[in-house]
Amino acid sequence: MSRWRPPAAASTAMITPEGHQRLKAELDELWRVRRPEVVRALAAAAAEGDRSENAEYTYRKKQLGEIDRRVRYLGKRLESLRVVDAHPSDPSAIFFGAWFRVEDEGGAEREYRIVGPDETDAARCWISIDSPLARAALKRRVDDEFEAALPGGTARFVVVDVRYEQP
Repeated sequence: MSRWRPPAAASTAMITPEGHQRLKAELDELWRVRRPEVVRALAAAAAEGDRSENAEYTYRKKQLGEIDRRVRYLGKRLESLRVVDAHPSDPSAIFFGAWFRVEDEGGAEREYRIVGPDETDAARCWISIDSPLARAALKRRVDDEFEAALPGGTARFVVVDVRYEQP
């Protein structure tokens, strides 16, 4: 039995200015604050003697590897991202960066924001532009109906509101 898995679908390389700033701040904090702390703790653990039975040394080595892996990822990802800070020419339609409110078949309303895959946040209802709901909602206007193939099945929505300023 092999461990082969199909490659993940490429994510859209778009991000909002706020998301870009957050990723840059995370990279800076990892590189300038967290990594030096872990390196100092690793050096102190290594000075304690036998490394083969030193749990602190093993933990710090793994922690340093995780930080370095995230720093490498963020460095490459920030280079490839395109910051989208301009509003679309048609602000009445749903595009990247839009806040939009939809009503489902049961009459319940939810508000979402379309953002890049690196800044999705379920608690804030920020959905990736690559998500099925966002793909189905793109280019829709107020009072447009659309269907989205969600993991729980197909759902119908009506667009209630579209805006590009933060509520």
